[in-house]
Amino acid sequence: MSAPETLDVRAEAGDLLAGLVARPWGQVSASVYETGRVAALAPWLTGHGRRLEFLLAAQRPDGGWGAPDGYALVPTLSATEAVLTEAGGAAGRTDLASAADRGLRMLFRLLSGLDAAAVPDTPAADLITVSLVEAVNRHLDRIDEAPPPGLDHWSDGARLRPPPGLDGGRNAKIQAALAAGADLPQKLLHALEVAGGAARGARSVRPTPSGTVGASPAATAAWLDESAARDPANPGRRFLEAVVAQHGGPVPCGFPITVFERAWVLANLARAGVAAPVPAELVAGLRAALGPDGTPAGEGLPADADTTSVALYALGLLGVAYEPDALWAFRTGAHFATWPGEDGFSVTTNAHVLEAVGHYAAAHPEAAAYTAAAAELAALLRGRSRDDGSWSDRWHASPYYATMCCALALDRFGGADARPAVAAAVRWLLATQRPDGSWGRWQGTTEETAYALQVLRLTRPAAEDPRAEAVGRGYAYLVPRAAEGAGEHDAVRLWHDKDLYRPTAIVRAAVLAALHLAPDGIRP
Repeated sequence: MSAPETLDVRAEAGDLLAGLVARPWGQVSASVYETGRVAALAPWLTGHGRRLEFLLAAQRPDGGWGAPDGYALVPTLSATEAVLTEAGGAAGRTDLASAADRGLRMLFRLLSGLDAAAVPDTPAADLITVSLVEAVNRHLDRIDEAPPPGLDHWSDGARLRPPPGLDGGRNAKIQAALAAGADLPQKLLHALEVAGGAARGARSVRPTPSGTVGASPAATAAWLDESAARDPANPGRRFLEAVVAQHGGPVPCGFPITVFERAWVLANLARAGVAAPVPAELVAGLRAALGPDGTPAGEGLPADADTTSVALYALGLLGVAYEPDALWAFRTGAHFATWPGEDGFSVTTNAHVLEAVGHYAAAHPEAAAYTAAAAELAALLRGRSRDDGSWSDRWHASPYYATMCCALALDRFGGADARPAVAAAVRWLLATQRPDGSWGRWQGTTEETAYALQVLRLTRPAAEDPRAEAVGRGYAYLVPRAAEGAGEHDAVRLWHDKDLYRPTAIVRAAVLAALHLAPDGIRP
């Protein structure tokens, strides 16, 4: 195999790895949800005007923000509440009033036909939805009393209602816990802003050494009280200023994502055999991040099985032996929870655990516990395959990501019993390729096309497996787009956080891995 001549994959990968060292907090797209929260909670922060312009520019023609299929709810609530906050005190800003008006209209349409089951399974979606419905309704109360220009027609008593099945019970418990000085579970700190005023200066909340609360600009802004916000030396304020400086005003949801980014990039490249020089700092950093309880995705987050297993697998592929015993803390029956007490189940987390324990068991056949765990995980993943041969997951909007994770893990570590499931996944890929050669949930993207091509190039073909023609068409789509603008022409956000986001370096690594696997003779 050789990479296309139009792109030096090894050099590109080397530059990508150097970038992980140069930008250790990570490379992540800006978030409408998080930017809206910071704009509303911290108007004193540098770049406030740029955040408002970002929100205005991101509004869709129909008045909403974000992706289709229910993904618009959380960002539309956040952006609408932010522009309502600003429109109430910004005389003459007809653009803000117009955006707020169109956002409100979209919210009433969205919430009229949505129940809790139709809200995508993104982190804290239930808490965020209830909190922001209440916040928007408070704006509508004020409009009744003193309507700002351009919004007076909303003084009709109409109020938003959360989807049936969602209420404020969990939010109230969080607020009560903070008022009592009780510690919250660490995972809840990532969405501390849902606590409203109870979050301000909450004494049980302690920022990390970098100043972040919950690896979230919104949570950090929600925690800062007035005196801290006025103090340029306050660690929380310094963190927010640093995030804004890196992103130019708008902010991402999860930040920093140091370990997550490094683990996924290194694993993607190493699994595909991309022989780029890996800076020693990256390997040492992953090794140091792994403790007896595993590792979090980044500072301010709890340790999780997903990041821990990918970090372990990456180190294993790079020849750094490390027993995956930290993963036992996440075991729940036959599966591994992303973190203890997880509400839900992730096939990609379990696929990544299969890679970590399977790789270790292959090198240490005497470690019977890992061999047994790999067999159980393989059976679990086979049973979670959908009728069409694909998989879906709670950490990514695209079935192509989940299918790649599961198919590659099963092909490598699932044994002969996994071959029918892998073959079914390949058949699904062949059936869902778009006419232009791409793959994608909502549209063809380089990211999802890279996932499909990795499956087609890295899994063992079954008898009469007609994948060659699909591979050729896939690379005809991918190669020219990956060569222009580092594949950023279709910066679709597909990864789940409080809002959909794009981990830029991770996506680029997936594309470079697919390019490296291109068959000889393939050209743009």
